[in-house]
Amino acid sequence: MRQVKTRHNVRRFDEDVRRSGSYSYTADRLSCRLANGRISSGILAALPMAGKSVLDLGCGDGTYSLELAAAGAASVLGVDAAPAAVESATQRAAERGLQGLASFQYGDINDLRLPHRFDCVVLRGVLHHLPDPAAAIISAARWSDTVLILEPNGLNPALKIIERLSRYHRAHEERSFLPRTLRRWCREAGFSSIQTRFINLVPMFCPDWLARPLAAVGPALELVPLARAFCCGQIVVLAQKQAG
Repeated sequence: MRQVKTRHNVRRFDEDVRRSGSYSYTADRLSCRLANGRISSGILAALPMAGKSVLDLGCGDGTYSLELAAAGAASVLGVDAAPAAVESATQRAAERGLQGLASFQYGDINDLRLPHRFDCVVLRGVLHHLPDPAAAIISAARWSDTVLILEPNGLNPALKIIERLSRYHRAHEERSFLPRTLRRWCREAGFSSIQTRFINLVPMFCPDWLARPLAAVGPALELVPLARAFCCGQIVVLAQKQAG
């Protein structure tokens, strides 16, 4: 098996899977369930997956890839640089009877060897873990004219503090980018239509007493332009080479 060049965080994610069977943020914790639920619905609202062939780059333990398959995707191929995560994702697909729709393989985002192009490429929470995020978008653009990106919102000041203070965030090299930076990388990759939206108010690892009220007020806050830009935790970017 060809060795993939990775940052330190890939080893940490692999350790998470070997220790608990999943990534920490896909575990059964209230704040993670609420945050992931809103993020997943935001992704599907930005780009419905029904009938599409999907390439899920940085698929991790496969949790989100299987959501895309369950949402009606014609096929999902997940690729990740963490071997234990790929093994876990393959096992999850088999356990849920989705192995005919979703498959997984070990690989380097910047050096992909794939059999065909796809209707869309998904990069969910991946770019900020890579040494060269702009190069990863260029690589994704080789495999589809449509790329959907989900990243932490670099305009959120609370998120910047969490990145500095949280043990988990430091250990997993979590960081966030400004929306204008993501848009610039997409333009440099050849995309002409770039839509962005801010979603989700619930931090992944916040206490239950805080997660519930944040989830309750989140939908209303997402309707307020200035508030959503600085308070939401994630940004969704839909980049297309031609307007869809």
